[in-house]
This record gives sequence, structure tokens and C-alpha cells, in this order.
Amino acid sequence: MPVRNAEIADLFDRMATLLEIQGANPFRVRAYRNAAQTLRGLPRRVADMLAEEEDLSRLPGIGKDLAGKIAELVDTGHFVALEELEKEVPAGLVELTRLAGLGPKRVRVLHEELGIRDLTELERAARKGRIRELAGFGVKTEQRILQALRRHAPEERRHKLADVEETASDYVDHLRAVAGVKDVIVAGSYRRRKETVGDLDILVTCKKGAPVMRSFVEYDEVDEVVSRGTTRATVLLRSGLQVDLRVVPQVSYGAALYYFTGSKAHNVAVRAIAVKKKLKINEYGVYKGDQRVAGKTESEIFKAVGLRYIEPELRENRGEIEAAKKNRLPHLVCVSDIRGDLHAHSDATDGHDSLRKMAGAAKKLGYSYLAITDHSKRVTIAHGMDEKRLRRQLDAIDRLNAMLHGIRVLKGVEVDILADGTLDLSDSVLRHLDLTVGAIHSGFNLSRHKQSERIIRAMDNPYFNILAHPTGRLINQRPGYEIDMEGVMEAALERGCYLELNAQPDRLDLQDVHCRMAKDMGLKLAISTDAHRKSNLEYMRFGVDQGRRGWLEPEDVLNTRPWRELKRLLARR
Repeated sequence: MPVRNAEIADLFDRMATLLEIQGANPFRVRAYRNAAQTLRGLPRRVADMLAEEEDLSRLPGIGKDLAGKIAELVDTGHFVALEELEKEVPAGLVELTRLAGLGPKRVRVLHEELGIRDLTELERAARKGRIRELAGFGVKTEQRILQALRRHAPEERRHKLADVEETASDYVDHLRAVAGVKDVIVAGSYRRRKETVGDLDILVTCKKGAPVMRSFVEYDEVDEVVSRGTTRATVLLRSGLQVDLRVVPQVSYGAALYYFTGSKAHNVAVRAIAVKKKLKINEYGVYKGDQRVAGKTESEIFKAVGLRYIEPELRENRGEIEAAKKNRLPHLVCVSDIRGDLHAHSDATDGHDSLRKMAGAAKKLGYSYLAITDHSKRVTIAHGMDEKRLRRQLDAIDRLNAMLHGIRVLKGVEVDILADGTLDLSDSVLRHLDLTVGAIHSGFNLSRHKQSERIIRAMDNPYFNILAHPTGRLINQRPGYEIDMEGVMEAALERGCYLELNAQPDRLDLQDVHCRMAKDMGLKLAISTDAHRKSNLEYMRFGVDQGRRGWLEPEDVLNTRPWRELKRLLARR
């Protein structure tokens, strides 16, 4: 029974995609998309809200019809409208929409004109040159489809970190409530805060005889019990996520936590150091001969092999071991270091909350500033603003700042970078802003050279400050466009510009390796949420997690500064 907000949102997104393939009314499609976005941003479960008899139709983007469908899903586990639609639209067509450059409208044409139903038939048609013959496609589009198919090779299914977080938290709470249980923690890639998670590894310490195994396999979201023993069990949840449980003795807790946190490459490298010291490391402890010399805590493990403690996010064998040997590990940025958010939207474009409400939410988080960066006019689907509307918003921000205490609303815009590298708004209005965030929302298929040139040309504008979501990727949905990341970073450094680490869980753009690249070059990054409602401001933790994986320290992040210092950094030379 799908009771989690993310599960219901996924079903609404699937419904929207199928409707769009079918050629349904765009307003109906958009209603499901907007509802899915609302569900993902809610701080509470709709199942709990329904249990407390709250009216879901009062939520932004959720009318009576969709509120009824949510209630149907929570109460029955079925979404009848979607089940009926899936009988009409071939399931393989949804997979086609995940290819770069193939949206639902083009997929509909391929299906109607060529009878294509899945990836295999699409590749066959492309290789035979049949797609180029369709109106609006052509040879280049056909070639791009073949390239996308090559990149779309089947991979291990991985779940977005944010989607797994609620499941992990609830499962941990469930196990902690078991009599006799002491420690419960999720290890693996989840603890290393990777952007996607393959499965969950839960470690437990408990008193002898505690019914932890029974409680684990009887959890209400378990769909299948794969295996069950006295100290180990594996289950599959309704979401398809695999969860492994290991009950470990207290004396081995640190060793097991270290071992199952990984990564494999990091563990192998540390074990090699241990061997040189005539030690052996496994999930039960560090041994010298038959004697266990460490294992109760992770700190003991590192100390036994002569290393400083290495934070879980760094354990990827990317230089952290060498840094630990030389006492040069970074002092990683924390959420508490963040002074404000430099990319957020209001209801003036595609946000859901007013300027005042966004500012109030930022103040509650302890921020001293919040940049409102609504879309420019090129993004028509988001009701983007022209110069006249933006000027009115700037006046509204001035009036609001005159009334606010303890928080400052910064005047900004998320301006579109056009195909030729020019900006979507004139310098005459950009010059009045506190900061300009530039972004690409179209033209994803340009070559690596042309896309990089486009971005660098935009940075030449003296009012450009931060490049938003620099690769445009959507995790598990859309690969990023091709750019010369090193070249773009060098250009930003030369021009006094910066790049954003977008904390939206669907984006987490930049990748951790690019965060490290920026740090090594001396290029500061802005960790921003791209919030479209008040609750989205709390996504900052995902951006900070990604930054920590990229070795970022507070001094590497723009928005760890107070406004006066940040203002100096944003001033273009």
C-alpha cells in the first residue's frame, strides 16, 4: 500500500507521462505534475494528514479530485485511473521518455507513426533510418536517439537518497522500539550520503533473545522475506528497495559499522595498510594474530592502523587515506555553517509561497539572508518575468526588507542563458540586483564545445554571478548536457563568477567529483536549494552532504559568509 508521499508522487508523475503520451489535455497533465511536486515537498505524510481528517484539497496544486485519488491510494493501495490508463498505453513507452531528447510528445509520434512500443523497437527503427523520415525529427535527431540508447544501457537499480531517507528513518525507529535493542544505524552508501542508494544495510546491537529479527521481517512495508537467520536477514520492500539486517555483538559494533559503511575500495586500501602492520581487519574487529585489539568503535579501527578518523562521506579511496596519514583531512562543511540560501523561488513565477512566507521560513532556519531568484521571461511554463514585472518585484522586496528583522531578502533572478550565450534580461535591470543566477533550460543537445562556449559567453556579462545546476541533470531521469567542466570552472575563476551545487534531491548538481575539482582550483561554490516552497529550504542538508563528499570546507562555500562579506565576493571585478 503506497502511503509515502514519494511513492504517491511517483505514481502521479507516471500518470502525467502516460496522459501526455496519449495526447491528453495539457492542463490535466500539468495538474498531476504540480501535485507530485507538492507531495514531494510536504514536511508531513499525507497518510497522517488523512488520519487526522485534514482537507488535502487545501494544499497547493491539490484540488478535490486529486485529493480523492490520494485518499484512494492510501486507503486501498490502488490508483484505478492509472491502472486503467496502463491498459491503454504500452508500458515500454514510459521507458522511452527517459531517453535524452525524447519527451512524451515525440514518443507519441514514434508510437503512432512507426508503431514503436519499447527500446528494442526504437533502436531497430533508428538503425534502419526510419526515424529521420518523420516530420520534426531528421538525421541529427535520429543520431542523438542512437547515442542516448547507447548511454541507456541497463544498470543496477538505484534509489535517490531523499526517497530512501524517510524509509530508512522509519525502519530505524521501528527497530529501536524493540525491547532489548541498543544501537540501530544504517551503514553502506546511505551513510556515505551517496546521491543514489542500491540497498540499505542496517546494523543492530541488542540483548540476547531480543525479538529484533521477527520485528524486522514483520515490518508493514516488507513485500518479500528473502532470507532470515539468527543474526542476518534480507527483505524486499514494496518500493523495490532491498534492506539487509545484521545483528552484531557490542564488542564488534565499531568494526561492523566501519566494514559495512565501505566503500569497498576504501576498505581494501585500509586493509592493505593493516597487513603491513601484521594486522587483520574484518567485520568483527582488528586482530593481531588471534587477539582482537580493536573493534568496539570506529575510532579504534582507524587508530589501530595509524590513521586519523575519516568521515564516512570521504571513504571512497580518493585520497582520504593519504590525507589522514599526513593529518590533512578537510574540516568538512556542516549545515550549521550555512548563513543563507542563494537560489529560491516565490509565487511570482512557479513557486508556491509568497516573499514574506519564504523569508519567514528562512529566518526560522537561522539564516540571515535569502535570495529570491524567480525565473526570467524565457521560461514561459514557469510564468517567467520580463523586465517590468521584475522591477515591480524588486520594489516589493525593498518594502518587505523595510519591515523585516533578522533576515534580509536579496534581490535576484534565475535568468535564462540563451542559445547564443546572451542573457534573457537586459543589463538595465540586472544592474539593480544583488545577484544574478544564470541557468540553461533548453538547448541541451548542443555539442560539448558549443555548450561550454555558451556558458562562458554568459559569464562575460558583468552582472552574471552564479551558474545554476551546471549540468542540467536529473538523477535517474535525464543525463546532464555535455560541457567542459574544467574549462567552465577556469572561466568562472577568471571572471569572478561561481558555480552552484544545487541541493534539490532530483538534481544534486554538481557531482561530488566536480565539487572536489572546484575546491582544488580555488573556485568557491554556492550550495543552494532552488526551493519552490517553504519546506524545500530544508533540502540544504542534501547539498551539504554532496559538498562533504566533494571535500568542501566552510571557506569553499559562498553562503557560509555573512552578507557584508558575501556582497564583496559577488561584486564583479
